[in-house]
Amino acid sequence: MINDEYFLAALRLASGNDPIPGHVSAAARDVFELRVPRAVTAMPAEGATARGVRGTDAPQSVRFVAAGLTFDLEVTVGDGLIDVVGQVFPAPCEGSHVEVRTPHLTLTRSLADSGQFAATGLPPGWLSVVCHRPGQEPVQTRWVRVRP
Repeated sequence: MINDEYFLAALRLASGNDPIPGHVSAAARDVFELRVPRAVTAMPAEGATARGVRGTDAPQSVRFVAAGLTFDLEVTVGDGLIDVVGQVFPAPCEGSHVEVRTPHLTLTRSLADSGQFAATGLPPGWLSVVCHRPGQEPVQTRWVRVRP
């Protein structure tokens, strides 16, 4: 026998009249605010390999490539927080900077002449890096999840 409430809910969904739950709408708004307008997204690429094995505190390395830029990131988790050391190459021109972003925190870092940067004390979870270069579209890495 079919439960009447389940059946009515299925009919509402099929007709498109079931309201979207408030937490789903709130999550969608939060994600929308994380976008970087006009940004090119760098995708993971071969080159930087993970070091260490699962379950150790060894740094994990990942490479992202797009729009003529390569991001090499080394992520370390310690004491429940994330540290990121990275390099953008070829080294962007003067006035370039990166944003190391989590859903709740963004740290802006100037790039060294070599394209290197570091950010420490980030909360575990989702992470993305955006490179801003004067006169060019920003380039951002895909969001990656870092777990303690």
